[in-house]
Amino acid sequence: MPTTWTVKALTEWTTKFFATKGVETPGKEARSLMAFVLACKPIDVVARSDEEPTDDEKARYRELIKRRAEGCPTAYLTGRRDFYMLSFEVTPAVLIPRPDTETLVVAALDTLKGVGSPRILDLGTGSGCVAVSLAYTLKTASVTAIDISADALAVARRNAATHGVSERIVFLEGDLFAPLPPAASFDAIVSNPPYIAPREFAGLAAEVRDHEPRIALDGGPDGLAFYRRIAADAANYLRVGGSLLVEIGSTQADAVTGLLSAAGLADVTVTRDGAAHPRVVSAKRV
Repeated sequence: MPTTWTVKALTEWTTKFFATKGVETPGKEARSLMAFVLACKPIDVVARSDEEPTDDEKARYRELIKRRAEGCPTAYLTGRRDFYMLSFEVTPAVLIPRPDTETLVVAALDTLKGVGSPRILDLGTGSGCVAVSLAYTLKTASVTAIDISADALAVARRNAATHGVSERIVFLEGDLFAPLPPAASFDAIVSNPPYIAPREFAGLAAEVRDHEPRIALDGGPDGLAFYRRIAADAANYLRVGGSLLVEIGSTQADAVTGLLSAAGLADVTVTRDGAAHPRVVSAKRV
């Protein structure tokens, strides 16, 4: 055991401990929690490796280690998660943003190239990570972000304010397209809908299954319920030439492609994520 519990000694011990608990990235999470306790960036933890935290800081770190080992995701413990070059507030009311979902943002940006002052609809906005990232990147865009959860919308509003895009995002509470006026139309509709089937929940990591909001995960009996509903109504809210882009589970490309084609949408394409898994299905209204 170390004679002095420096930042380095604490993070090294925690890394080994997290590894025994099956934490996927134990070193990164040990440093993230230490950075949270020290109120610094994770990269600064290394520079401060020889410092000895105060007794209060060590006590707070021990409590975070305990809760993480019990399965609570680090993002909920620190209240933050980086996504598409921005930092987002997250709470247990919202799904934790994943790097895979950045594929949806990149695909939407590619689709909207050359569109002046694009109008964008984000269905199931959650933390607002997609809506805010698009508004932040596209300075002339206006975004409508919808979620059925009032608690999720409160988080999304705070994230929009943090990144200075509140004036260009309208937040609406409701179920998919329901809060929209009949005449609403958009250049792009984006969505990362719930897509986990009930039979798949047992195979999810415990930190996802037991801590993230079920409403943001449960995609109905076969995981495709929301894609059916989105496909059925999307054309009513897309301008001619506008695009629908939806994130999918890695095994759902054929099924979702078929749904969008059957709904009369054209140019259906699949975009792969950084791990080469099918991640986004897009289509156009003609």
